[in-house]
This record gives sequence, structure tokens and C-alpha cells, in this order.
Amino acid sequence: MSLLVDVFVVGEDGQVDVLDVPEGSSDLAGFERWRTSVWGSDAVRSLGASFFPALATGDLKVFPDQVTDFLTECALIRSNLEVVAPRTDPSKTHTECVRQISERLRNIEDAAERARGLAAGVLIW
Repeated sequence: MSLLVDVFVVGEDGQVDVLDVPEGSSDLAGFERWRTSVWGSDAVRSLGASFFPALATGDLKVFPDQVTDFLTECALIRSNLEVVAPRTDPSKTHTECVRQISERLRNIEDAAERARGLAAGVLIW
């Protein structure tokens, strides 16, 4: 299974509505195992991240008023990809892991930018 990243709005009735992914964008946020091995890893926690580690125990819902802080955390992770990328995957080089995480982080950043422009939230699930 894969983790997905989506943009959501909360309707007047309190219902969360997930928006369609625009053409040219991707909703892939990583492999399911990345909940603990990447996004919720000790390496990410050691950077002081507070949003991404929540994925280790469940889904992550970033509300509209948190999106700017979430983008700041995305930038922190991006600037530390060499540290964040696990070195324990025998099927990939460390460089390949960094590249793959960077691509999925780009999808997350894209969703967060779209959310900020719509006063919406981000869901990683």
C-alpha cells in the first residue's frame, strides 16, 4: 500500500471533503512502511519535526491554519534529506532513497501549496 496526500476542505456541515488531485500533480506520499521508517523516524523527530512524526501512529491531518507551519517543516526535512533517508534498505542505494523521498516530499509540498491557496488543509493517509 501507499501513503497518499490530499487537500481537504471542511464544509459548513463539518464534513471533510477531499478535493480531486489536479492533472499534472501526484498524490503519492510514500510507501506505507515510511510511516515509521521515514516520516515518523527518529531522524525526523531529532530535527524537531512535529507534524510528520504523527504518521507513525495514524493519519496526518493538517488544518488550514497550520499549513504555513507544515510547509516550514517540509522545508526542514528537505534541507536534511541525507539524514532522513534510511540507510537500511538493501535493495536501494542511499542516493536512490534520498531521490525517492525527495520526489514524494515534492508531492506533499505541492499539496500544501495548493491547500494554502485555497485556505484548505492537507491529509496524509
